[in-house]
Amino acid sequence: MKRKIYSELRDWKEHRSTHEALLIEGARRIGKSYIVEEFAKQEYKSYILIDFSKISLEQRDIFEKHLNKKDLDIFFRLIALEWGVKLYPRQSLIIFDEVQKYPKAREAVKMLVEDHRYDYIETGSLVSIRRNTRNILIPSEERSVPMYPMDFEEFLWAVGEEELMPYVADCMTKQEPLQTSLHCKMMLYLRTYMIVGGMPQAVLAWKDTQDFDAVDKAKRLVLNLYRNDIYQYAGVHAEKAVKIWDAIPGQLQKREKRFRIGKVKRGARTRDFEGALFWLREAQIVNFCVAATEPSVGLGLNEDDMRYKIYLNDTGLLLSHAFSEDSRSMNELYKKLMLGKLELNKGMLVENLVAQMLRATSKRLFFFATNDPNNSENTMEIDFLIRKPQITNKHNISPIEVKSTQKYSLSSLTRFMTKYHNFAATPYIVHSGDFKTCEGLVYLPLYMAPLL
Repeated sequence: MKRKIYSELRDWKEHRSTHEALLIEGARRIGKSYIVEEFAKQEYKSYILIDFSKISLEQRDIFEKHLNKKDLDIFFRLIALEWGVKLYPRQSLIIFDEVQKYPKAREAVKMLVEDHRYDYIETGSLVSIRRNTRNILIPSEERSVPMYPMDFEEFLWAVGEEELMPYVADCMTKQEPLQTSLHCKMMLYLRTYMIVGGMPQAVLAWKDTQDFDAVDKAKRLVLNLYRNDIYQYAGVHAEKAVKIWDAIPGQLQKREKRFRIGKVKRGARTRDFEGALFWLREAQIVNFCVAATEPSVGLGLNEDDMRYKIYLNDTGLLLSHAFSEDSRSMNELYKKLMLGKLELNKGMLVENLVAQMLRATSKRLFFFATNDPNNSENTMEIDFLIRKPQITNKHNISPIEVKSTQKYSLSSLTRFMTKYHNFAATPYIVHSGDFKTCEGLVYLPLYMAPLL
């Protein structure tokens, strides 16, 4: 399945592979190993994939004894023999898969890149967590590239629709609606994506079978893997991390989606769960959205890390996670959701979906909320804030309100635009309707959110 990161890999090979290795970071099961191996097959004369989660003791011994500057000739000869691959100078790629399982290989990247014989790509999950880096020197010759679950356009590619998003982007640029038939088609695909999600094995199950039961089974395998990872790798924070993980769907169902640790454990404060929150964030199985105290160009300088929302990294996983107690009836639930006939708080799914779409473009997630019991004009909550690409003296921050129903209020957005008009750029309402503009507001259909 096509992934956008492929073009970034090709650009790296052409311009930077002689002086840096690439580290593809991301959560488990998002397709890192698959796309890197596909890249190796297509772009190199030969490649070796060394999976440190499956490496034998004999193979590890090669690294222990010979991965040093004076033994590099022996090292390359031995791995070529052990993996049965002939290596060609400047035409071969060596892949360190799940490199966090063997930090010494990551530390050796500096020496290997300076040797200039071959190119190197690392893939890793949980690689940025302290326990996997605390005893090694991170090489400056390593460049990290984030990878996420398949985004909406990649999902469309997988189901054979490669021309839809370019047309949607053109309509957004021209500020034109898609019109009824095409809008309905896009919304149907979007609801399918919301259910299936962006985990490659779930997308493949949908592509091959069109069966929601098969999709749900694929998603539950990932959910079980994530839960097992927490217990295996989170150490002393595991129990608290699982409690947070299990609480996410319930807290997203609330009208105010700010995550409250006190609901996880009575009387608890954020600092009591700091290690668990850090672990989940670094593992990239959740997307954190942090409050900004001021909607100015320096959102990161004005963040309040005591106020945050937690979304799952994939909305398809959120749906299966929310109904984890009864997987047998999921097929009927999915069908009703597709037809819009489900009595469910779709707000949590739609807001999680928009968070996922924004995060897939490497944006940090911020929201804005103030509460003034003495003056209602100062009370407001904006779902997301994004900074426009070109910075100007004023009007740099666009507020985004996500609406999952046809009836909604814009009071918070109106108050925000009135009070912070010097900060505010174009305000967006992301909704289920077609594109339109009205009284200075831009109404975007949900499928245009990735284009923001």
